[in-house]
Amino acid sequence: MNATTKQAAEYLAFTLGQEEYGIDIQKVSEIRSYESPTRIASAPDYMKGVINLRGLIVPIIDMRVRFQLGEPTYGPFTVVIILHIGNRTVGIVVDAVSDVTILEPEQVKDAPDISGAMDTEYITGLGTVDDRMLILVDIERLMSSADMGLVEKLAA
Repeated sequence: MNATTKQAAEYLAFTLGQEEYGIDIQKVSEIRSYESPTRIASAPDYMKGVINLRGLIVPIIDMRVRFQLGEPTYGPFTVVIILHIGNRTVGIVVDAVSDVTILEPEQVKDAPDISGAMDTEYITGLGTVDDRMLILVDIERLMSSADMGLVEKLAA
């Protein structure tokens, strides 16, 4: 195997509405049940607020609102995925977590160019597992984007 050969990668699969997404498992520190965060005045609508996680104040982002996938509902399967992005800890709210999936490079296809539908710049590809399709999200790039402003603020 030469140095340019792509390796299999592990993704945490989660759902938002009818779609299934995948993020790099190495960015995930824990999965918690959803609890209402403390609201922050004048925060963007996708920022639900903050929670106190063992003394650490963690911003909570609702991914359904962030991706404009309709009004979020919070049920028994709603979870917060705690992520480590750079030197920052962030939580994302998703409808449910399904499993950890290993994708071989040949199972990942380039994302189609669907301008306007959603932020395709954060989609790294589409992973196929049997009859499932995972939309693979570059969660680090999404969380450090200018409109999120979550990672630069700390680095500045």
